[in-house]
Amino acid sequence: MDHERNWAGNYKYNAAELHVPGSVEQVQEIVARGKRMKVLGTRHSFNGIADTEECHISLQKLNRIIELDRANRKVTVEGGIRYGELCQYLHNNGFALHNLASLPHITVAGACATATHGSGDSNGSLATAVHSLEIVKADGEAVMLSRGDQEGDFAGAVVGLGGLVVVTKVTLDVVPAFQMSQEVYEHVPLTTLNEQFDHIFSGAYSVSLFTDWKEAAFNQVWVKRKISEHGSSQAEPHYYGAARATSRLHPVPGITAESCNEQLGIPGPWHERMPHFRMDFVPSAGEELQSEYFVARQDAYSALCAIDSVREFIWPHLHISEVRTIAADELWMSPFYKQESVAIHFTWKANWEAVSQVLPVIEERLEPFRARPHWGKLFAMTPARLQLLYEKLPDFRNLVLRCDPQGKFRNAFLNTYIMENG
Repeated sequence: MDHERNWAGNYKYNAAELHVPGSVEQVQEIVARGKRMKVLGTRHSFNGIADTEECHISLQKLNRIIELDRANRKVTVEGGIRYGELCQYLHNNGFALHNLASLPHITVAGACATATHGSGDSNGSLATAVHSLEIVKADGEAVMLSRGDQEGDFAGAVVGLGGLVVVTKVTLDVVPAFQMSQEVYEHVPLTTLNEQFDHIFSGAYSVSLFTDWKEAAFNQVWVKRKISEHGSSQAEPHYYGAARATSRLHPVPGITAESCNEQLGIPGPWHERMPHFRMDFVPSAGEELQSEYFVARQDAYSALCAIDSVREFIWPHLHISEVRTIAADELWMSPFYKQESVAIHFTWKANWEAVSQVLPVIEERLEPFRARPHWGKLFAMTPARLQLLYEKLPDFRNLVLRCDPQGKFRNAFLNTYIMENG
């Protein structure tokens, strides 16, 4: 693994040293003696949120499953475990997670810290499954935070943006394992969403719309159903006007579907249908950049029309764009805090010079809808603008100062967007 760059290769880290501890005690020792440090996960962020000029701590050796509590439906894992490995273990033992991201390659701790989300009308982000955290504070002390704690710190710490502590263990809520099917449908005009948005997105466990923004339409609709929801793997030939695909498709036009999970209504385990991509392949387009913005569900159609009005600036630089829904939550720095949300995601071609010119155009169009950017992806928004979008940011800032008064876990990204008044 090349620790110098992120997964996509667009960001070069500045850390002077890398530590790969094999135990919580080693993490405590490293943290206690260090001055500046950040935890490095699977490097799927596209910006400097995980960067540091001094010490990187990789939890890749802390990737074990600690306990499966069948009676209380909880699993405890070390922070460095990836969803792909955890999901296989859970399924083999008759359990599942309520939601997954589009790719299974990411770590549990890293995904939760940045509010990585998955999709589904009633599905909260991956972080909403967190029941408790074992954390190592800046002084090296290991403590537990649990949902419902009296101090209220838990709701601030789960989506911690890497600025509070090192998360060494996570306990997640699980549900009974289930089977799913996945169908892909082709072509839905944007105008269809004006009347049918709720029907389209509530029609299955998880629904994604993909567009290249070359026209005011969605190229593909990915419909992921629990088998029990319709009792059969045989899908309808149309989905709100979109025709059922007769062969497997990749979201990005022109790319083979080999890396994608099974489609065509073929039943399979939950963890082999909820993610778009297979664990043993490079996901998405590979060499790419990513941006994502979240708007309130009631503003989704208007926001999409606003983007459509500038699509001639977008499509020449785009691989694909995806639209999904996410349930509201109570986590302070989550983009979905007390807001039923819609995600508008952009997978860009690897040309930062061009993308950096397009992002301000998109953000200007989305400004009336108070669009919040994904913490781990690329955006052009000023710190002052971003800070206005999070009502709990002052409380989070105070929590950071209490947990890490010397700024051991802070970096340029956190200082710019969180700690300093924009």
